[in-house]
Amino acid sequence: MTHKHSYTLKEIADFLEVELLGDPQCEIHGLGTLNGAAPGQLSFLSNPFYTDQLSSCKASAIIISEKFAESCPGNKLISPAPYVSFAKATGLFAELASSESQGAIHESAIIHESAQLGENVSVAANVVIEAGVSIGANSVIGVGSYIGESSSIEKNAKLYNGVSIYHKVSIGENVIIHSGAVIGADGFGFAFDGAASVKIHQLGGVVIGDDVEIGANTTIDRGAIEDTVIGNGVKMDNQVQVAHNVKIGDHTMLCGCSGVGGSTTIGKYCIVGGGVGIIGHLKIVDKVHIGALACINQSISEPGVYTSGTPQQKTSDWKRNAIRFQQLDSIAKRLKELEKSTDKP
Repeated sequence: MTHKHSYTLKEIADFLEVELLGDPQCEIHGLGTLNGAAPGQLSFLSNPFYTDQLSSCKASAIIISEKFAESCPGNKLISPAPYVSFAKATGLFAELASSESQGAIHESAIIHESAQLGENVSVAANVVIEAGVSIGANSVIGVGSYIGESSSIEKNAKLYNGVSIYHKVSIGENVIIHSGAVIGADGFGFAFDGAASVKIHQLGGVVIGDDVEIGANTTIDRGAIEDTVIGNGVKMDNQVQVAHNVKIGDHTMLCGCSGVGGSTTIGKYCIVGGGVGIIGHLKIVDKVHIGALACINQSISEPGVYTSGTPQQKTSDWKRNAIRFQQLDSIAKRLKELEKSTDKP
């Protein structure tokens, strides 16, 4: 659907492929929360906790499941997954920069004569595109971004300002990369000869699938010999570190400040919580959910939820428990001795 300032409810319902109950000609010009929406806006209910806000909501229409439809007195869009429908609706009202739909090439951009740019590619100021680069149609390259030699970007990509793509990086369709991200820097590889660290030159590349989103200041290192591989639909938050030779399966999500050590393989449909550390050379199967701040130092062979770290406590409680933790070994030894003594006839 073409972006515009407002839509009728029928247009939105058709776009979302949901059922409309109410006035099909009602004009919608934005989105709002149940508590904060104004007339002319579209809201949604996905969490039953907020059903008490339906009666006072001023939105002109609400995306809602059939289960709660009777609690909604006005116009409604009936969706089996309201939050997913809301997510799709946000795309209708996303603000586009003026240059994004123009296919403009800024005069300050430096583009090697051998680079190939598809139809309607936009290149902003101070971009550098090296030899042998190919960029697919309708892609947008933000201010000050760099694309290294022989890298490829498929159609409909969006690179925000200041993205660095090193040489021989392959990026799929519909990929979004936020400011400050670095794709294809050398992995951290050194061999110690007894006196100094000898650099292992990183000879692989990075392969990124379709529909991937990479957060601001996230880094994905190139492989040492084989490529680092990011599957289709992977989503990475800000300040994520992915080391060399890592393989990440389709539709896995990595939350902010998480880090994955070299040569680790993560399966499909996994969720890695914020601040998680995963050491190198591990294998994690599909559909694993790792809680925030966990330290993963062993492979995970069964789907499920995994957690480590210390939950929030009052400082006074934490101090007492920290002392007890230091005493666990001696307590265990005393307990073993006690068990031995009670086992004697």
